[in-house]
Amino acid sequence: MTYKDLIPELCQIATDAGLAILDIYKNCEGIEIIKKADDSPLTAADQASNAVICAGLEQLPIQYPIISEENKAVPFEVRKNYDYYWLVDPLDGTKEFIKRNGEFTVNIALVHAGKVVLGVVYAPVLDELYWAADGDGAFLKTNGETKAIHAPKFTMKDKGINVVCSRSHLNEETKAFIEQLDAPNLVSKGSSLKFLQLATGQAHLYPRVAPTMEWDTAAAQIVLEEAGGKVLQYNTTDAVIYNKENMLNPYFVAYANLVE
Repeated sequence: MTYKDLIPELCQIATDAGLAILDIYKNCEGIEIIKKADDSPLTAADQASNAVICAGLEQLPIQYPIISEENKAVPFEVRKNYDYYWLVDPLDGTKEFIKRNGEFTVNIALVHAGKVVLGVVYAPVLDELYWAADGDGAFLKTNGETKAIHAPKFTMKDKGINVVCSRSHLNEETKAFIEQLDAPNLVSKGSSLKFLQLATGQAHLYPRVAPTMEWDTAAAQIVLEEAGGKVLQYNTTDAVIYNKENMLNPYFVAYANLVE
C-alpha cells in the first residue's frame, strides 16, 4: 500500500469530522464563546471531530498510533520508537471558530522518521479539501472540482510579495523580517490555511515567530511542500521536523516556490 492509496479514505474521514464540527458550529450561533472551556461549543466541536477521526483511522487497513491534540499525551519514551504515526489536530483555529469567520480546519498527517509523508486539511465552512502525499503533488477539491495546486515562484527581492501574518499582533521580530522586504502586502488568514495561501498562489511568505505545536502544522506543511514550497526553521536552512521530545515547533518561515 502506498501513501497515495490512503488519500480517499483520509479525505472522507476529514470531511466527516468537518461535518461534525459544522453541526455544532451552526447550532451555537449567537452563543458567546469566551474561551475553550469544559462544555463549551468549541470544546464539544474539538471532541466530536477528534472522535470521528480516531474512529476512522482505526478502521483503515493499516494501523499506526495516533497522536492528537485532544488525546492524552504520549510520553516521548514511548513515541520516540514510533516508525509511523498519525498526527492530528481535529480543530485548528480557535480564534476563527470564536469569531465565526469560517477559517478553521481539520488536520490529519502521517509522520515517518521525523518527516510528514501524507497530509489532509479540510476547511468545513469553506468546503475546501486539500491533500498531498510524498512525491505525488498537492491537490485542492472545492465546488466539486479537483485540481493540482502549485506555489508561485518568487525571490526575496521581488516588490510587492504577499506575506501571511496577523495585522493586529505583529511582534518585533516579525516586523523586522517584513521590513527587509520591498513594499510587501500583508495577507491575513486563520489556522493552517496560512500555509495553503502559499500553496495555492495567493501568498509567498509566512513568517511564524510565535509558538505553534507539531499538530498545528504537519498536514498543511506537506501540502505546501508538494506544491513546490518549503518550511524552514527561522534564520536557518534547517527543515522543521517532527516527533521531537518537546512537541513545540521552533519558529519558522514558510515559503512558496523560492527561487534563490
